[in-house]
Formats: sequence, structure tokens, C-alpha cells
Amino acid sequence: MNKALYAAASGMAAQQQNLEVISENLSNADVAGFKGAAATFAEIASPDGGTLGTVQTGTQTLFAQGKLMHSEGPFDLAIDGPGFFAVVDGRGQRAYTRDGEFARGADGSLRNAQGWRLKGVRIPEDALSARVAEDGTVTITTAKGSARCGRIRLTEFPAPEYLRSAGGTLFFETRGSGKARTVEPGTAGGPAIKFGMLEKSNVGIIEAMMQILAAQRAYEANAKGVQAADEMMRIADNLSRG
Repeated sequence: MNKALYAAASGMAAQQQNLEVISENLSNADVAGFKGAAATFAEIASPDGGTLGTVQTGTQTLFAQGKLMHSEGPFDLAIDGPGFFAVVDGRGQRAYTRDGEFARGADGSLRNAQGWRLKGVRIPEDALSARVAEDGTVTITTAKGSARCGRIRLTEFPAPEYLRSAGGTLFFETRGSGKARTVEPGTAGGPAIKFGMLEKSNVGIIEAMMQILAAQRAYEANAKGVQAADEMMRIADNLSRG
């Protein structure tokens, strides 16, 4: 095996996968609650203890806080601090999200664009408006006055970086993430719910473009390595024949 050729070729493959991850981040830069990912790599060990090349080992979700922006949605929510909204689908499957772009469904529940229902609140039919306090308390206004109609709680995990991502806005519990833990928002030093706001994607467009340029340069450098190794093999083959 030509180690130089294999090392350069594996580097090309790893950088191609890296480019795909960065491009996926960039394409979701305007999606509320989206969390970008970073490709992870490992060395390929040779039997003699050396290194044969590089391989991508997966992706890791980056849970840095996105910027909170005022929105026009009547039921939009954002989390200031760590944690997730717990949502449930029609089969009772539970997921977790930072995307707080909710709308009231026909049954009074608050649902996201995928139809997942937010746990802890249901808006009655006679509600003229609703408001959510930083501690998650939901207050509605009706023709008869104001009343509480539920409380939104948040969920945290011991190791959120090991949650399984579905599209960058929905996440599922795994063994690595640890068990979900319910937390009360609005406590001192803890997360708070911001009503009438949305958390923007944590992907920086300029930073992502710089990452693409760096990955392209690394890919090109490895491509030149493949060409050089191939040329050396050709020269060695000619010498052996001569």
C-alpha cells in the first residue's frame, strides 16, 4: 500500500464530508432554533503504530446560544439560557427543541411547524390573547378577564451534545445524553422564557464561509498530495521496468 497516497486520499474524503456539514449549517442559518454541527475526525492507525490517514467519525451539535430577536408571532417563545422545550407528536413520542415558533392548533394546543405539541399549555377557545411570563406561567385574557391556563417547563440534559439530532431543531434523548430533567424557568441563575421572541440560528454566516474556504484549501492540499504520490508511483514503476 502507498501510505502517502492513502493518507492524502483519506484527507480528501474527510474534507468532503466536512464541507457537507458546513454547507448544511449555512443552509439553515435563518432557521429559528437551529443548532449548527461540527465534523469530528480521528487518525487511522497503521499496524506498525504509525498513521495512515484521517477519517470523519461523525458530527457534534454545537449548543451555543443564538441571538434572541423580537418576533411578530402571537405565541412565539425563546429560551434565554440552557434547556429545551419538550414537545410531543401524535403518537406520544417526545422530542426537545429550541425552536419556539408555535401556533395555536384547533384543539387549543401550541404546535410547531412539524405539528409537535408543546407540553404544559392549552389555550381555550374563548381566549382573546395569551402571555407567557419568564417562569413559564401562561396567562390568557378573555371577555371575562384574565386567568392562568398552564405553565411551561423546560428540560435539561447532563450531556446535551450527545442528543440525537433530527434536522438541527428537534433532538431526541440517547443513552449518552443522560436522562431528561425538568427545570423551572425564571429562577435565579437559571434559564428564562422570553415571550414574543425567537432564538435565531447559532450559525454565523461569515464564520461558516471562512470554514468553507479553509476546508476547500485542505481538500486541494490533499488532492495535490494524491497527484504527487501517483507521480512518484509512476516514476518508480518506470525505473523498475528500465
